[in-house]
Amino acid sequence: MEEEDLPSRLARNIRTLRETRGATQAQLSKLAGVPRATWANLESGTSNPTLSVLHRVASALQVSLEELVAKPRASARHYPRDSLTTRVRGAGQLRKLLPDPLPGMEFDRVELPSGVRITGVPHTPGTREYLACESGELVLVASGERFLLKPGDVVVFRGDQKHSYENPGTRTAVGYSVVLLAPPL
Repeated sequence: MEEEDLPSRLARNIRTLRETRGATQAQLSKLAGVPRATWANLESGTSNPTLSVLHRVASALQVSLEELVAKPRASARHYPRDSLTTRVRGAGQLRKLLPDPLPGMEFDRVELPSGVRITGVPHTPGTREYLACESGELVLVASGERFLLKPGDVVVFRGDQKHSYENPGTRTAVGYSVVLLAPPL
C-alpha cells in the first residue's frame, strides 16, 4: 500500500474530524477564525497552511496538532484464533471469545469431542450462566437437573452451583458459555 503524503493526510483528517462532528466548513472556519476558502483548501489537500492556521483549526476541532497530521489508526484489530486464551480440561477445550476482558463477564467457546465430559467451576454466589449449543449435542447437568441441548438451544442456570458439560453425541459438539458474574460480597 502506498504511503499517503502529508497534505493528503492532513486534508483527510480535517474532513473526517469535521464530518464526525456534523459541522459544515462554514461553521468551523468561522469558529477557527479563518476564511471558508482556506478551510476548503485545507480539506482539498492543496494548501500549505501556516502553523498559526493549523493551531486555529485544531482548536476549532478540539484536537491536538498531532491528531491533525497523524497517520490513521486502525479502527479494527484482528485476533487470530491462536492468540486467544485456550484452556484444556481433559479432552475438552474452552477458548476465550474476547481478547479483552469485560468486567463481570466471561465469554467462552466450548468444544467437546464425542463422549467427553468436563466439570464447570462454580462461580461467586448470584452468578448467572448461559449455555448455547452451536453444533452437535450438549448435556448440561446443574444441581442434579439434566438438560439436553441441540443446535440453537440455550439453558440459563445459576453459575454458583456444581455443573458439568457433556457431549453424548457421536461428533464434536460446540457451544458458547456466557457467564454474568455476581459482584463479590
